[in-house]
Amino acid sequence: MTATVPPPHPLLAAHTVRNYDPLPVTLVEGEGSWVTDVDGRRYLDLLSAYSALNFGHRHPRLVAAAHRQIDRLTLTSRAFGTELLDEFTTALAHLCDKEAVLTMNTGSEAVESAIKVARRWGYRVKGVPADEARIVVCADNFHGRTTTIVGFSTDATARSDFGPFAPGFIIVPYGDATALQAAMDDRTVAVLIEPIQGEAGVVIPPTGYLADVALTCRAQNVLLIADEIQSGLGRTGTTFACDHEGVTPDLYVLGKALGGGIVPLSAVVGDWSVLDVLGPGSHGSTFGGNPLAAAIGLEVVAMLETGRHQARAADAEADFREDLQTMLGDRATAVRVKGLWAGVDLAPDGPTGRDLCAAMVAEGVLAKDTHGRTIRLSPPLIVTDDELALAVTAVGRALTSLTG
Repeated sequence: MTATVPPPHPLLAAHTVRNYDPLPVTLVEGEGSWVTDVDGRRYLDLLSAYSALNFGHRHPRLVAAAHRQIDRLTLTSRAFGTELLDEFTTALAHLCDKEAVLTMNTGSEAVESAIKVARRWGYRVKGVPADEARIVVCADNFHGRTTTIVGFSTDATARSDFGPFAPGFIIVPYGDATALQAAMDDRTVAVLIEPIQGEAGVVIPPTGYLADVALTCRAQNVLLIADEIQSGLGRTGTTFACDHEGVTPDLYVLGKALGGGIVPLSAVVGDWSVLDVLGPGSHGSTFGGNPLAAAIGLEVVAMLETGRHQARAADAEADFREDLQTMLGDRATAVRVKGLWAGVDLAPDGPTGRDLCAAMVAEGVLAKDTHGRTIRLSPPLIVTDDELALAVTAVGRALTSLTG
């Protein structure tokens, strides 16, 4: 087999696998809502690492918690107990109004864990015949990039050439509670859903949809699993996006901001009636719940318990939406905003999302495109009103530079 060498990428070393195509910015420092590149130029961060940086870069409380723990103990594995793990899981369970927490590292790992829990619950509690469990998911979902998860993605780029895929997943249209109910049968063990679809472009379902899904799940004895990895922990103006409809799922899947922008930390949170199906040896993770992550996660929960960050996102929503709509006008076909999270669909006769994000770099703001003509904006929850105004103006200037 003849070796081939791909053409060079301007920002990637010769030995870096090119599963990303970064914008022309090389960052070296971050503080608050701002980052700095190798040339000393500052940018307002409107991506927040897909909501992993809800509290901004190097938040003093989180950095202090990390330093305290680094000086004592960072990793042991779960073969032994550690000082802060129980304190962290207790605090997170309280924040979620639940009883039990399964600690993991990445969002994908937490989703995979929730799938395993749901299947075992289906067999051991609901009584589904062995190996026949089904989970209902939604079209245009994004729950991660493992082989199981991309197997029920409808994104060809995520799926292509990674099969064969695991069976047991039924895909229905997002936002259609009737279709979801019709897809259930006595083998259905769970519905896995994003309360707001992030990677799809901050897609907000119709009012009442989540509440209808929750009622259907309860009536059918099916677990409701809410993937709040991007939408949770203050991003949409409430602790969880499910809160907007008064829905408490059977399982929360959390990640990203839970690690404070410092370490990977994720969790599956629910009641013992569900999570107690796991026992020693049935599931694990070398780094899951490590002392450093537990120390930072405990501080994240303490910050969220004040409600300040949720309130900040809620208070900013109306002006953020109005300012974007006014600035972009008919150059955008849709502006969707929930809290401090926005998806903007660009007009079909204008630039692509990638083109706009590249132009925004020149204006000193950073964001990310998705699905061709959509950009996502998710500034840190600590962003000021002046910074938000600067951001919206910069988006408008960038679009004008491309369209005239």
